[in-house]
Amino acid sequence: MAAITAGMVAELRGKTDAPMMECKKALTEADGDMVKAEEILRVKLGNKATKAATRIAAEGVVGLHIAADGKLGAMVEVNSETDFVAKNDEFIALSKGCAELVATKNPADVAALSALPMGEGTVESTRSALVGKIGENMSLRRFVRFEAKGKLVSYIHGGSKVGVMVDLVGGDEQLGKDLAMHIAASKPKSLDVSGVPAELIEMERAVAAGKAAEDAKKAQEEGKKPQSEEIVAKRIEGSVQKFLKEVTLLSQPFVKDDKQTIEQLLKGKGASVAGFSLFVVGEGIEKKVDDFAAEVAAQAAAAAAKK
Repeated sequence: MAAITAGMVAELRGKTDAPMMECKKALTEADGDMVKAEEILRVKLGNKATKAATRIAAEGVVGLHIAADGKLGAMVEVNSETDFVAKNDEFIALSKGCAELVATKNPADVAALSALPMGEGTVESTRSALVGKIGENMSLRRFVRFEAKGKLVSYIHGGSKVGVMVDLVGGDEQLGKDLAMHIAASKPKSLDVSGVPAELIEMERAVAAGKAAEDAKKAQEEGKKPQSEEIVAKRIEGSVQKFLKEVTLLSQPFVKDDKQTIEQLLKGKGASVAGFSLFVVGEGIEKKVDDFAAEVAAQAAAAAAKK
């Protein structure tokens, strides 16, 4: 049985917003496995255990570049340790310069981008010099490059914390702006069902099955007849389909008019989306969560050893 520390409980609570005791119970049941514990909480608490999923523990900016003809563009994420540095003009210039290099030079990866010429040196030497000047670490995390089938449209939100780039075929400038803002607000994972990772679908199916099992157990305890296997199967599939509608752009209700989906909006405008990308600064990055109880105990032990 893995030891469940206060730091582990705090980390799970930070991810899920679930009560401390529920987090500890879930970690105990999962034998310390953080991913499994989060899934257990979702089964028990539903969406209440996912409302902190968008909380990101990293700073930085999204840099954008689109060519004048709207056919070539790129988006990069550059991370920093504090929000103060993320607002620095030189740091912002670095991110924009990197985006332009990605668009025009088409590097294979972050290492190749870092080796490209910039100013009197390279991207890497420029970054290193800025680290030395400001006194805080910063890193090039990721980028995406577009060669548009239509015309590229972009949107930056929240002090460059959220960046969107859309390849819009047909339509007009206002439609492109509306779509980019919708993506920033609704955060779809893919254009349609075909782009949703299989592991996400299976996770949703597992959560739905877990909820159904919990309900069946509760019904038995209350002396009620559990739902039939056929009804449970339909319920699970219904949950999966609901999830897919929520995370695919074309199926989402338009934020400015929820009576129509994005697919219906595009059809009415004679337009289509060839592709899009959404960057949220720090997405998937977790800052270190210190186990303060263990730290205090260690300090006390060290102090006692000196006496």
